[in-house]
Amino acid sequence: MAVSRKALKSLSGVYGVTHRQPLLFPSTLGCSAILSTRSAYERDYRRPGQSPDTRWPWQKIHFDFSKGVEGIKKHIGLLKDEFVQRWTGPEGRPLLEHMLEQTRVQWEFRGPESLDQWVVSSDQEIGGHSVAYTKLGKNNTTCFLYGSLCSMPPRDGETRYSGYCTLRSKQPLASFDRKKTYDWSSFNTLHMRIRGDGRPWMVNVSVETFFSHQRDDIYSYFLYTRGGPYWQDVKIPFSKFFLSSRGRIQDNQHVLWLDKVKSIGFTLGDKADGPFQLEIDFIGLRNDLAHTEEFAYELYKRNPEV
Repeated sequence: MAVSRKALKSLSGVYGVTHRQPLLFPSTLGCSAILSTRSAYERDYRRPGQSPDTRWPWQKIHFDFSKGVEGIKKHIGLLKDEFVQRWTGPEGRPLLEHMLEQTRVQWEFRGPESLDQWVVSSDQEIGGHSVAYTKLGKNNTTCFLYGSLCSMPPRDGETRYSGYCTLRSKQPLASFDRKKTYDWSSFNTLHMRIRGDGRPWMVNVSVETFFSHQRDDIYSYFLYTRGGPYWQDVKIPFSKFFLSSRGRIQDNQHVLWLDKVKSIGFTLGDKADGPFQLEIDFIGLRNDLAHTEEFAYELYKRNPEV
């Protein structure tokens, strides 16, 4: 008795969540088939009304021998640099320099390769009409983010809200595409030099989490631009960042873990349709000795002391 691939996929899991263990069909089907299931969590967003990708995982793999050799050479070189940096000190710098460090420029834009560390996205991913682009500013020394915001939702019958644009840094990778994180535990303030058009933005910091259901957790704070031709230095203490998940502020707040930072991003969604622009000179960190606040929001105890 033949079993269609659609029937096999319908039996592989519930609500689109499947497991890695093989599933053996009963003998009443006339055959014994072992399913190759997908990952436990489907990270790819699918628009309402869009047909799902029914290809098997091995059908999405593209083999290229020349690119494979180049990749091996690249990762062997990165692995060698990691061993050398461990003997030098934290992050490849002497230990004394790391302990006495008061400021650090984490991102600066001094060439086309600096824009490769960032990802631009908008509500076009869900069928919206906003657009966002990046390019180098004047004299190739700044990042210029520009585009147009449109809050009209897509006509798919399900999406009710739309209108956002985002600039996000890529998570650093070690050799063989192992994920790395930034260690900002020596600093307590985020320092940026920006020039905007008067719109309010949101600064988002993503950190590494232990559990998969926390992958959408993000720490955010407001960024108000003045507009005009003048630059502004923005200093935001990390104690001001509040926890949110999928756009909802959480009641149970936690302090930002500065030793497991994955990326930083800027989000615009003020519902004011029209063009926008944001120019960034650098994004850095500093240790402000005058700032002693640990966390600006109330922390709840599960078992309060009597």
